Amino acid sequence: MSEDLVFMMGKFPARFPTDRQYARNHMWAQAVEGGRRFGFSAYAVRLLQDVYFLEWSVDEGTQLREKQAIGAIESSKAESELYSPLAGRLVEFNTALLSDPATINLDTYGEGWLFRMDAGPGGLLSPLEYLDHLVASWAVAERTIKGQMNE
Repeated sequence: MSEDLVFMMGKFPARFPTDRQYARNHMWAQAVEGGRRFGFSAYAVRLLQDVYFLEWSVDEGTQLREKQAIGAIESSKAESELYSPLAGRLVEFNTALLSDPATINLDTYGEGWLFRMDAGPGGLLSPLEYLDHLVASWAVAERTIKGQMNE
């Protein structure tokens, strides 16, 4: 098993396995048979908190553009569209999440994976590059979180 990297979100650690790559939209990508499997990083799960609704707006087999809307997610902290992290063909959704999206919170790097795509590695970051990305964007995220807490 690979060692994890850690990014501190205030007092809370977000762990990142080093055996995969990461997208700027806070998804991880891991090579598997038939493509790459994608899921939310611990950073995204921590910001979302309790995910309770997930739906897909495209079908398996669809050729996707990078940043194309593919679905929607709702949690205790946010409602958001989901976007494809890369261009490629959508191979498979993790259909178990449609009936129980809480698995995203419980096992984000395992059974909480979102979908599988046939896509190359272009545009993905190494774990260290992703941590640099988080450091650069954390100040904005932290201000947003604090602003929501003060409403």
